[in-house]
Amino acid sequence: MSDETITLTAGDAELTVLPGNGGRLGGLRVGGVELLRQGDRYGCFPMVPWCGRIREGRFMDGAVVHQMPLNSPPHAIHGTARDGAWNIARTTADEAVITYDLADPWPYPGRVTQVVGLTEDSVTLTMSVETSESSFPAQIGWHPWFNRNLGGEDVRIDFSPSWQEERGDDHLPTGNRVDPRPGPWDDCFGMPGGVDVTLTWPGQLALTVTSPEQWVVVYDEQDAAVCVEPQTGPPNGLNTLPRLVTLLEPLEATTTWSWRRL
Repeated sequence: MSDETITLTAGDAELTVLPGNGGRLGGLRVGGVELLRQGDRYGCFPMVPWCGRIREGRFMDGAVVHQMPLNSPPHAIHGTARDGAWNIARTTADEAVITYDLADPWPYPGRVTQVVGLTEDSVTLTMSVETSESSFPAQIGWHPWFNRNLGGEDVRIDFSPSWQEERGDDHLPTGNRVDPRPGPWDDCFGMPGGVDVTLTWPGQLALTVTSPEQWVVVYDEQDAAVCVEPQTGPPNGLNTLPRLVTLLEPLEATTTWSWRRL
């Protein structure tokens, strides 16, 4: 485990990785401008072994019901790995590999590996969950907090989802798909061709979040930051659309943020 801050650099881009604070990215500076909201709970954290909320913290694996701690009552939210200390596997000037061993309260042993890569105009994050024992359901996602304002106009969010998951009063998808609605959002959207969302700070920077996955949660209900969260399934997906980690097949996902000056 490490409280060390890993600093990656490429061109005028600088990325910090905080293994000891949930394996999160602590900051991303481009040309000296910080793009991520600062603070111990912000930056960009990995959501694993689930994303978003689990209804009442319960999920089933076969006939067995598992109960997770209700860290966002009445639900459990965003997995357990963001609360743990990760280990450093290796680092170079522009890449870091960190790992986390799943532990209580998660009921299954497994290992999460996250690879963080930086170039002059992009960040690529890749995560995998593997098991050496029993199979289990899981999800992978990322929760970046991008600063709403970089010193000029507020950010614009542009994307063209195929549908929006209807959100119930409990903040969980009802199971109905509806036409995308205008924000503000704390909502999950379907993008079957892959996640593709562009954040534009007018006159400053355009940053595009892409992923081969087809689910993205967009959250812009706070004044300070906006979140664009690619993930392998919708909220409550351990119950409604589980992905399996098996001995032969780990669960893997990737996302890239690419930017250009305006």
